[in-house]
Amino acid sequence: MEDKLLLSIMQKNARIKMRDLAAVLDEPRENVIDKVTELEDKKVICGYHTVINWDKTNTDIVTALIEIKATPEREFGYDRIASRIYKFEEVETMYLLAGRYDFALIIRGHTMQQVAHLVASKLAPISGVTETVTTFVLKNYKNSGIVMVEDEDGKNDRLVVTP
Repeated sequence: MEDKLLLSIMQKNARIKMRDLAAVLDEPRENVIDKVTELEDKKVICGYHTVINWDKTNTDIVTALIEIKATPEREFGYDRIASRIYKFEEVETMYLLAGRYDFALIIRGHTMQQVAHLVASKLAPISGVTETVTTFVLKNYKNSGIVMVEDEDGKNDRLVVTP
């Protein structure tokens, strides 16, 4: 069984039943269950998530992209700085970058002020952080491969994904 195919199918539909996954992979159900368990144990599969269109709820959610420049530490590089940052509850996603900035963060908060406070009082003072740039998300068009809006004709004409 090819891990990449199994992972690709599960990434598109984490709720797929094991019997259906086994049928698509043409493998015995028990083998698929063992492989998924092995991939979970190895932290290849790190979790199962639901993509939510918060714009269609009555929940106040503010999403921001924070870019950070930092000075790497001798013997640790960027890892200790990253560790201090990704532990904040508001940090949903964090990447080390090659380019103009060293880190990119996706932050979720309830208000713009809450996000601004996080940047000003928690991120900017971290030793090694030399610059931050905050960009607020105004509209979510696509998230995790899922189109979140209707097209001009009132439809959401997504291509059907098959393994």
